[in-house]
Amino acid sequence: MKIVKYLFFLLLIAIIAVSIYVAVQPADYEVKRSRLIEAPVSVVYNNINDYKNWESWGPWQEQDPTMTYNYAANTVGVGGSYTWNGKDGKGKMETVSADANKSIDQKLSFEDFEPSDVYWAFNETDKGTEVTWGMKGTKNFMFKLYTTFAGSMEKTVGPMYERGLEKLDSVIVDGMKKYSVNVNGVVDHGGGFYIYNTVSCKTSEIPEKIREMMGQIGEYAIQNKVTMAGAPFVYYREIDNENNAVILSCCIPTTEKVITNSDSGIVTGELPSFAALKTTLTGNYSNLKAAWETAQQYMKDNKLESVEGPMLEVYTNDPGQHPNPADWTTEIYLPVKSN
Repeated sequence: MKIVKYLFFLLLIAIIAVSIYVAVQPADYEVKRSRLIEAPVSVVYNNINDYKNWESWGPWQEQDPTMTYNYAANTVGVGGSYTWNGKDGKGKMETVSADANKSIDQKLSFEDFEPSDVYWAFNETDKGTEVTWGMKGTKNFMFKLYTTFAGSMEKTVGPMYERGLEKLDSVIVDGMKKYSVNVNGVVDHGGGFYIYNTVSCKTSEIPEKIREMMGQIGEYAIQNKVTMAGAPFVYYREIDNENNAVILSCCIPTTEKVITNSDSGIVTGELPSFAALKTTLTGNYSNLKAAWETAQQYMKDNKLESVEGPMLEVYTNDPGQHPNPADWTTEIYLPVKSN
């Protein structure tokens, strides 16, 4: 009987000692990790700002494949939220504030633990977006007890945040590389008036020349209050594959014939209506070669006869408003003999 009392006394001392040790542990904590992602800040921000994207890069699924998720009617921005249920219990995350492309603040709640403040900071650099993911809060006794035996927040949460940012990087970069090519078939291009500038260059110089010339013609249109009648386009006038050279014009369609300034380097023209094979690229302009090859192969397979005429690339949406290259759309028109 004395042994039982002695053991009970030792157990009581141990419990008291552990309780005192737990109680004196620091209550406040903060854990954060950062990573540079080679992507526009808005692409990174928009991905994180919608909880429905988190399953694709969140680190928790690797530790608990049984975890299930429930999404609120709103998952984007302030008021957006989602809940989960896993082997460690239930939890909820809700966005409490957001400053577009700069920061996001969220509230993380677990059963039996004090809520934590989760935050994101975004810093746009020349090489991409530096994103910081952090969590801070105050631990109650149960939370202190848990971290005493499970490990500190720095040791448990830190590696998870590192893994999450690594996966986020991969998901975003891979997502920006996605593209598709769709051959729409033979259509009637309506033609119309346009203003343009022209250059002869090597094939390798095409992207640089287009950026430079589109800027010039766009500035001219703004300064002279030219009314645009559609999306800007490139008119390939001559393609010399043997010498890797082209003659191309950067063009802006207009509602009427425009009399341009003689010293501006900008000329006015008119496209005739013509039959063309239309092909649409959705994705980065770097995939235009694949789109052209797909269109040309389609013409061979379907015995479409190529004829002299405008070869066009029409840039139907503005990269400034669509920062993710996977969302860019380009229409290619190759002239064919009309049936």
